[in-house]
Amino acid sequence: MTTEGHESRRIAFMNQKGGVGKTTTTVNLAAAAAARGIATLLVDLDPQAHASLHLGVDPSERMDDASVYDVLLDPTDHEHAPIHEAIVPVGENLWCLPSETDLAAAEFELGDQPDRHTRLRAALATQGGRFGAVFIDCPPSLGLLTLNGLAAAGEVVIPMQAHFLALQGVGKLLETIRLLTAGEHAINPNLTVTGVVLCMHDHQAAHTREVVDDLESFFAEAAELPGLPWSSARVLSPAIRRNIKLAECPSFGQTIFQYAPDANGALDYAALAETVFGGAGPEVVDREAGEPIPEVHVVVTHNTGVAGDAGV
Repeated sequence: MTTEGHESRRIAFMNQKGGVGKTTTTVNLAAAAAARGIATLLVDLDPQAHASLHLGVDPSERMDDASVYDVLLDPTDHEHAPIHEAIVPVGENLWCLPSETDLAAAEFELGDQPDRHTRLRAALATQGGRFGAVFIDCPPSLGLLTLNGLAAAGEVVIPMQAHFLALQGVGKLLETIRLLTAGEHAINPNLTVTGVVLCMHDHQAAHTREVVDDLESFFAEAAELPGLPWSSARVLSPAIRRNIKLAECPSFGQTIFQYAPDANGALDYAALAETVFGGAGPEVVDREAGEPIPEVHVVVTHNTGVAGDAGV
């Protein structure tokens, strides 16, 4: 196990629309990072526990074991639910902080706590430099659990399909991130958007190409507006091709690299890991003392859904 040559990365994967490949991307990119020798922790913040199941950790078989739910209820409780006891090894260089269905109650139980947005960050801070990468699978909503993931992360990746309707939520996601990073009471002023991962991708469809062109134009314009959380964001390559093996492997509790290492899905996620980890991470901009962040305006075009106005 090694993290040599890699700075610690905390990446939140989020999209409020379900079924876009978010959990598939979180799990398989984490596995690809582990295969590169990076000590990697996957945090499952979704009460559906799909990422945990994908890694072979079944919540129904762990009823008496600690999970991310226990950790969020008291991140500093070293007697009853220390995070190091909740973390489960699932492969070489790969660990999971699993979810459970009770996690859905956390939104209510933490609702009046002053530190309710930063419980996960506090828990991860107890781990020091144990992990070179922490991947956080956020639920498909913008509630308290997702806010915990964003508060704990240093960067955000948005998995999505290159469809018109999928684009409509991009502006809302970016606006949420902007609110977390802006102002005197920002929860996470240094959070950045690394980019978009295109999942279940069809390179040949004309509509797909139009959506990708709009996304690339949007991020190109954002690059001219330093200080935005997404100023350095881009469409990450390669896109993940539609591959039935990616849909099959969760039912076996395996990553794509275990289930079908020669499949297109494995090749694509390995190449994506090279993009994400091959070079330096995104520039971190301290916006606590920077210029005010302008309001997000995502312009809807007649063909796709995102164009032009990156932040003015």
